Amino acid sequence: MIATGRKPKTTGMQLAENKVELNKNQGVVVNEKNATNVAGVYALGDVIDKVMLTPVAIHEGSILAGNLFNNEDRTPDYDKIPAAVFSIPPIGTVGLLEEDAAKKYANVNVYKSSFLPLMHQLTGFEHKRTLYKIITDADDENRILGVHMLGLEAPEVIQAVGICVKMGAKLKDFFSTIGVHPTSAEELVSMRCLLYTSPSPRDS
Repeated sequence: MIATGRKPKTTGMQLAENKVELNKNQGVVVNEKNATNVAGVYALGDVIDKVMLTPVAIHEGSILAGNLFNNEDRTPDYDKIPAAVFSIPPIGTVGLLEEDAAKKYANVNVYKSSFLPLMHQLTGFEHKRTLYKIITDADDENRILGVHMLGLEAPEVIQAVGICVKMGAKLKDFFSTIGVHPTSAEELVSMRCLLYTSPSPRDS
């Protein structure tokens, strides 16, 4: 897999002619309310060069409409956005990566589970293994900072997990939930294998 990145396609929109400020990637510069430097001109979605996901653009648009036409005063929330890569196998992710969590929090626990789903224990397809990681704040009762999944149905599962992470779930909340058997997702409520606590031994 090669991830080459992308940038906003703003050429031909006559933004420079109207003195709309652009960043180095030619994305439209906006403030926290999606307003540009030109009065009455707003921008959202991929063109502002922030989080290039369709649901994020919908979120930004909904908030902007409420602010402009319903006297609301809200700003887009870019924290803990669930995302997926529809590769083979697929990837689901929400929250901080372990490296980023270790920079932001003093003590981070990293839990890891690698397993062969029950279906493929029957098929014998050893290459169909699944990998889950849970990142937590060890100083805040293992509040979940990030969940990362590689395997079958990861994009479907991460949407529900994203709600939990957004609500500030802690590892004990996962562990107190009864699993659905037989599923890969039930591993989230039973994985107690602590990989390491940051600062990581490999960094010392």
